[in-house]
Amino acid sequence: MAEAKKKATKKAEVAEANLTVEAAPVVDTTAQEATNGTTEESTQTSNTEEAVATEPKATAKAGKRSEKGIKEAEEKAAKEERKAHADEAKADADDKPKQAAKPARSRLERQGKKFQGSAKLVEKDKAYKLEEAVALAKKTSHVKFDATVELHINLGVDPRQADQNIRDNLVLPAGTGKKVRIAVFDDAAVEDVEIAGVENVTKALEKGEMNFDILIATPAQMPKLGKYARTLGPRGLMPNPKSGTVTNDVAKAVAEAKAGRVEYRVDSTGIVHLGVGKVSFSETQLLENLQAVLASIKGNKPTSVKGNYLKAVHLTTSMGPSITVDIASIG
Repeated sequence: MAEAKKKATKKAEVAEANLTVEAAPVVDTTAQEATNGTTEESTQTSNTEEAVATEPKATAKAGKRSEKGIKEAEEKAAKEERKAHADEAKADADDKPKQAAKPARSRLERQGKKFQGSAKLVEKDKAYKLEEAVALAKKTSHVKFDATVELHINLGVDPRQADQNIRDNLVLPAGTGKKVRIAVFDDAAVEDVEIAGVENVTKALEKGEMNFDILIATPAQMPKLGKYARTLGPRGLMPNPKSGTVTNDVAKAVAEAKAGRVEYRVDSTGIVHLGVGKVSFSETQLLENLQAVLASIKGNKPTSVKGNYLKAVHLTTSMGPSITVDIASIG
């Protein structure tokens, strides 16, 4: 019995050992070896690519494969890409609904309230007689100071032609209403001037002091003013025989300047601009000045001008509205 029990126990142990062996996982050595081989190959391939990347690319000395050619091609591609993005952005912006633009205000609406009030007194597209224009100019002056009455005449001339470059001077019958400061570049004794004498005027010019509105000189002293031409010329202060500021009769020139001598000259567009008095003047005084200026301009009509000589005449005041004058009323 004891031996039988021993044999049975031994058989049970053997069977249990066999079951344990059968339950243990079987390792596929072939697959493991293949995996290890693949990993090694991947590592070798990666190392090879890194080596290739670190090696400098072979470039040609010239042409598209040169370093310069490759760089230009890259820049061109980048430029095309930016252009494509810009076109896309523009197309998107065009697709967006546009806001309705506000209508632009007229020139009159952009002016101040006082100017708009004065402009209402002037009828649009109407030409006034000279007497009516003078009276209306005095009414439409809305500034607090004594404004200048201005005359603007559009002439049918070509200033590029020497004989059509209209220029003259005259003494206004009622004066200009402006206090004129006069300097005399001569040693002769002259009264009623701000500065006189060659030495005194020269010292003032050397210092850059030009506290005068008119400079009168004699023909003999004109060469001494040549060195100051660039200073006096742009300011309109250089003496000129045509304007009556170069003369031997200095006393007469001073008297005329004080009485209201003015000079006019056609500009590059064929228009004469001239102040003919002050708003404080009476209508009679303004009419006298206007008629004197118009007579001078008509008297200087070039013989080469054909057709209308006076194309348009306007009267206005400083900062005031423009008034169209009927040319037929001028005579």
